Amino acid sequence: MWSKPIGMAEIRLFDHSDRAALIDLWETVFPDATDHNAPEKVIDEKLRFDGMIFVAEVDNRIIGSCIAGYDGHRGWLYAVAVSPTNRRSGVGKQLVLHAIDALRQVGCAKLNLQIRADNIAVAEFYRSIGFDVEERMSMGMHL
Repeated sequence: MWSKPIGMAEIRLFDHSDRAALIDLWETVFPDATDHNAPEKVIDEKLRFDGMIFVAEVDNRIIGSCIAGYDGHRGWLYAVAVSPTNRRSGVGKQLVLHAIDALRQVGCAKLNLQIRADNIAVAEFYRSIGFDVEERMSMGMHL
């Protein structure tokens, strides 16, 4: 349903056989992840609800990922990651646009994401795709 080749990478749904490679990617890209963001936990929790974990693959190697979520009111993007050696190649944009398309297909009309306030380069990346900064206060609670 959401798997199709785009550009140089194939963007497709996560398969259980991708688990080790995805964990390795996230541990490289997000080395300071908190316990609630441990890759194994994130994968298991997400798959309990839906399969909207997308991976970018080139030559049978996972080089990127993106998680999309939709709660019936608003969509979210999480864990957008591209291996350091494949950044600035267009793979991140391919992943995000693929996830946006998948969210549209399930009826999503509003999409949000969160990034660290000091991550200017990532903010510029999302602006280049069409995201804008919205004046909001992000709050959270660890349960």
